[in-house]
Amino acid sequence: MKAIQIKEYGGPETVIVTDQVVPVPKENQVAIEIHAASINPFDVKIRSGMYKESIPLSLPYVPGGDFSGVITQLGEGVLGLNVGDEIFGSAIVLSGGTGSFAQFAVANTKTISLKPKKINFLESASLPLVGSSAIQALEEHINLKKGQKILIHGGSGGIGSIAIQLAKYIGAYVATTASSTNTAFVASLGADKIIDYKNEKFEEILSDYDAVYDTVGGATTDNSFKVLKKGGVLVSMIGKPKEELAEKYGVTVIGQNTHITTEHLARLSQLVDALVIKPIVDKVFLLEQAKEAFVYLEKGSPRGKVVLQIK
Repeated sequence: MKAIQIKEYGGPETVIVTDQVVPVPKENQVAIEIHAASINPFDVKIRSGMYKESIPLSLPYVPGGDFSGVITQLGEGVLGLNVGDEIFGSAIVLSGGTGSFAQFAVANTKTISLKPKKINFLESASLPLVGSSAIQALEEHINLKKGQKILIHGGSGGIGSIAIQLAKYIGAYVATTASSTNTAFVASLGADKIIDYKNEKFEEILSDYDAVYDTVGGATTDNSFKVLKKGGVLVSMIGKPKEELAEKYGVTVIGQNTHITTEHLARLSQLVDALVIKPIVDKVFLLEQAKEAFVYLEKGSPRGKVVLQIK
């Protein structure tokens, strides 16, 4: 089978196409013929070596987590799934999978679910991480309610574009930060207030918000405290916000590590099939163009996700 392989940490130049043996599932795993996979910023950070001390990998490895495809083989002990089932989820090596940037992969049953019925494989592959992130943040960590106000940073990105749609479904008032070129796009997702982060300071415009969902980090995280009311919640995808600022402003802070689970994926499928969440695919590349896909993700600011079409 064809698969992408990373033999050493570094930039996109480390991304190569190789021939490999089709992996075989172990206990509580399934083998999948991959139809599509998507790239996340986390894949870039792993490849760069940013986490080589805290999350060591055995090199070489097959990158990628998010996928959609069809089950070709069941490992021992797998219940409730069948060969031929159309599924989506994560096959990332860090969770015991074999990597999704390949024609075939193995994934654990705890990180997969039946794919949404009303969308195709390309769209389904764009969703596992970003959809699970939004659900975990808004429904579990923030417990967002109808009528509350939330600021979502990076509204045109993979996570932000899904989070805006979910927040509007819940019935919240949604503010978001985006570049001026993406104003119409985030408005189409349902954003009520749009801050041009290049020319405006959101912390000088917004106040008395119930929650902030941060996908940017750095000074953006620190300044987000200023828009929250006492008792508000700040969830960041870029590490845990500063406890001293949380104490100063009287808010709860959470550094979210997203868990892609069967439960999160099933909830995501439900929301997609109910037409609550629409996947946002920015650009599609072939598996053999994985290097170009990484370059596009890293140099541009995609609206939504970059996807690899594999079958």
